[in-house]
Amino acid sequence: MTTTPAPSRGERVADWFDGRLGIHTLAKQYLRKVFPDHWSFLLGEICLYSFVVLILTGIYLTLFFHPSMNEVTYHGSYVPLNGIRMSDAYASTLHLSFDVRGGLLVRQLHHWAALVFIGAMLTHMMRHFFTGSFRKPRELNWLFGWTLLFLGLFEGLFGYSLPDDLLSGTGMRFVDGALLSVPIVGTYLSMFLFGGEYPGHDIVSRFYSLHILLIPGIMAALVVVHLLLVVYHKHTQFAGPGRTERNVVGAPFMPVYLAKAGGFFFLVFGALTVLAAVASINPVWSYGPYRADQVSTGAQPDWYLGFAEGLVRVMPGWEVTLWGHTLVLGVLIPIVVFPLLLVFIGVYPFLEARSTGGDKREHHLLDRPRNRPTRTGIGVAWISLYLILLAGGGNDIVATRLHLSINTVTWAVRVAVFVVPALAFVVTRRICLGLQLRDAELVLHGRETGIVKRLPHGEYVEVHRPLDPAELHTLTAHRRPRELDPVPEPDQARS
Repeated sequence: MTTTPAPSRGERVADWFDGRLGIHTLAKQYLRKVFPDHWSFLLGEICLYSFVVLILTGIYLTLFFHPSMNEVTYHGSYVPLNGIRMSDAYASTLHLSFDVRGGLLVRQLHHWAALVFIGAMLTHMMRHFFTGSFRKPRELNWLFGWTLLFLGLFEGLFGYSLPDDLLSGTGMRFVDGALLSVPIVGTYLSMFLFGGEYPGHDIVSRFYSLHILLIPGIMAALVVVHLLLVVYHKHTQFAGPGRTERNVVGAPFMPVYLAKAGGFFFLVFGALTVLAAVASINPVWSYGPYRADQVSTGAQPDWYLGFAEGLVRVMPGWEVTLWGHTLVLGVLIPIVVFPLLLVFIGVYPFLEARSTGGDKREHHLLDRPRNRPTRTGIGVAWISLYLILLAGGGNDIVATRLHLSINTVTWAVRVAVFVVPALAFVVTRRICLGLQLRDAELVLHGRETGIVKRLPHGEYVEVHRPLDPAELHTLTAHRRPRELDPVPEPDQARS
């Protein structure tokens, strides 16, 4: 008679935890979860990995940064600023950059990771927009991702302002001006934020608390919920043979996807580190400490807030006085338009569902952008507006580099704000419809082979190769848009 060997101590510990947490059941269910294999899905991973880099480098930076605006006299390794009065925040930034081993590398790695993080989020979000993955049942997850992008913009602004250098101080002057332009309560908002008259003595410590505690905590919670919903709803995938609304074709999470994801994390981390090592960013020692009576020249925020800067720069300096109150429309209108541009993208899934008659079906297959010409046109128009305003935010740099009048550049941007998005929408929509006609031609006649054949009656024709079933499925797995339906003849319409 054979006897069953007694379980080892490790097995007993595992059984104990499994009996209370159900780890084995969860692992068995989710470790073999299938992930589709497409390069565009790496955009979301870049967001996640750059966020992890931000957390790791941010923890390191908090060990040396002093979030205080108390004045000190600098005596450090950077000789040009020795003996200069400055805030403790700026002095600790210089100390971190020049006296802490690896401090400058980590500072620049943190800043580059922030730029890549927001850039990857915007690109990732537009990939979801153009492919329609925001449709049911993923509307809430779309809103979570949009909220992450919105919070990321302000998280970057707060972190950018912490060193208290002349460039970031100029940005804070812009924020103060935007708050003061709010009717009736503007002065109260400014006093509340800065703790008194601008620039006050509390702004760095307040932004520091928001930058390292409140907003990162909210973003980390949103990331967790976002990933849980991705697992719960399963991944979307592009149409293809064997792919339906009920299955996912790809590689299992364990071990294939996990190995790829781990390698890609180190690839992203390494690329950011190389970028931080060879490309200087935000050299605060070149700007000097912030003083309220000075303004930095050539001052632009990081790229993700450049469109907000552009809104203010291209807006005419209009003012109106109503009931004894002066409304500075040159600033008030831009700070109203700024969130509206972002809110439009956030609520678009609900606008599209309403305009299509309330589509209540679940969608797990992605659209090809050409098959949704109106949505693709709207997305391209929004991006074109964003880029135009980004150029407007650097109108002085554009004018200097191209040897143009700054008034010429400003007026060109003003006109382009209204003309280019509309033109981009029309052109993109027509291109999408043209690509659909090309696909229909391929389905009907196949691909050209370049072989010319003479028919028995003397006619010369080019031989076409029929598409294989996989290609046919990809080109026909969508509903035909109304714009391409043939217009019925009058007799046919009456019949």
